[in-house]
Amino acid sequence: MKLIVLDRDGVINQDSDQFIKSPDEWIAIPGSLKAIARLNENGWRVVLASNQSGVGRGLFGMDMLNAINTKMVDELAQVGGRLDAIFFCPHVADSTCDCRKPKPGLLRQIEARFNVSLDGVPTVGDSLRDLKAGASVGCRPYLVLTGKGEKTRSDPELPPDTQVFPNLAAVVDALLAE
Repeated sequence: MKLIVLDRDGVINQDSDQFIKSPDEWIAIPGSLKAIARLNENGWRVVLASNQSGVGRGLFGMDMLNAINTKMVDELAQVGGRLDAIFFCPHVADSTCDCRKPKPGLLRQIEARFNVSLDGVPTVGDSLRDLKAGASVGCRPYLVLTGKGEKTRSDPELPPDTQVFPNLAAVVDALLAE
């Protein structure tokens, strides 16, 4: 099975330091939705793994998170793409949960749901926590320079062998060329 794990904010859609709190604030990064559709067309299963602490902070509820994700899924379908699953952590940063990236819990949930090892599976993020979570379960880390990526690029804790690309479309180009 060809599988890829994507972060949401800063990878698929524009990020905000004030959080994405409504469907109106969810704006796709140019080319990201078509990139996912290209993966689907080439037999890839695309899974989302996203920290959504805005829920735990009370900035928005589950109904609003579902509405935001519905907008994303609908816009993706308009270009012929789909997500095979959406995993998220609703907890705040100081939570003791195991699902908030950089902890591996979300990725372990993906392994269990799909009955696979994520060893060698590409994971794409714009922040250090995305890449560290992936690396902790053996994923191949890909940093995109959208969202927080430019800032993350110079972090000395970047996992070894992290590949850096300008955006998700460029990552997909590289993966499909392999």
